[in-house]
Amino acid sequence: MLDERKAAVLGALIDEYISCGEPVSSATVLEVSGLPVSPATIRNDLAYLEREGFAVQPHTSAGRVPTAQGYRWYVDHAEAGRLRAPTRVRIHDFFSTVQMELGRLLKATSDLVSEVTTYPAIITGPGLRGDTLRGTHLVQLGAHSLLVVLVTNQGRVTQEVIHLPDEVGPDVVDAASEILAGLIVAKPLDRLHDELDNALAGASKPVANIVRQGIDVLERSQEATREMYIGGTSRMASIWEDLQSVHRVLEVLEREAMVLSLVSGLTPGTIIQIGEEIPVEGAEDLAIVAANYELGETGGTIGVLGPMRMDYRRTISIVEEVRDSLADRLGS
Repeated sequence: MLDERKAAVLGALIDEYISCGEPVSSATVLEVSGLPVSPATIRNDLAYLEREGFAVQPHTSAGRVPTAQGYRWYVDHAEAGRLRAPTRVRIHDFFSTVQMELGRLLKATSDLVSEVTTYPAIITGPGLRGDTLRGTHLVQLGAHSLLVVLVTNQGRVTQEVIHLPDEVGPDVVDAASEILAGLIVAKPLDRLHDELDNALAGASKPVANIVRQGIDVLERSQEATREMYIGGTSRMASIWEDLQSVHRVLEVLEREAMVLSLVSGLTPGTIIQIGEEIPVEGAEDLAIVAANYELGETGGTIGVLGPMRMDYRRTISIVEEVRDSLADRLGS
């Protein structure tokens, strides 16, 4: 536990290091903190922070830099910064004017988050569970195959080819399409089986088979992997000057399962993961700021992946502002 003065010293050290990226001297900490103490007191406090694992001195004559433990203390005690008016206006203008289906909206949002934070952004879609269907279509591809097309109220489309044991004609397809639409269009997707038996009473075996396969497609789509959108990968060379680091971060971003493990399933509120807290090999000097957004009974996640020396206060503010604006836009 840090006392008030040592907490102020650590905060000043981290704020300055985030700003300049160079080891911070005791004289600079004294100036930035504004504490009414002597330089010797600051040096003693920095030595204490180093012994306790909050900071490290890269070289004997150099200043100090924060450790992952120091950043963890910082984000646990820091409040989100106030966004500058132009940034807030840009976010609000984006969501008040954009008109596009959900997938394109989330991709555009990932680009927006990356632009205003200057870090790569990751957004996961909400998945289909909790959606309702706006339309369903059966397209005959051949005597033994159909294309099932499902369109949700959020504009997401699922397509899957189903194969039939027996040859069917247009009349069978039309009958199955009518029953399937009556079962699932404009109804919650998690109540499919409540009316299935009644809907299929009197239907022929080929019709019933198509309807059941159509419902199977829908159920698989509800459990399918969430969509993922990544923005800002082109900026990484300016963030990580070491080419090897850029390649490593690209590798993290390109592995979908790995990325989803970083930002999905987080608890409510804003989550910050730092260094070894990130459950991915090679992320020891990275950090993630992420927050969930809600969409009906489901939702997704907005995340920013950056260096451990990221501007946490500003990034937290942007992620929360975008989350709230996206939730309002989707709920309108």
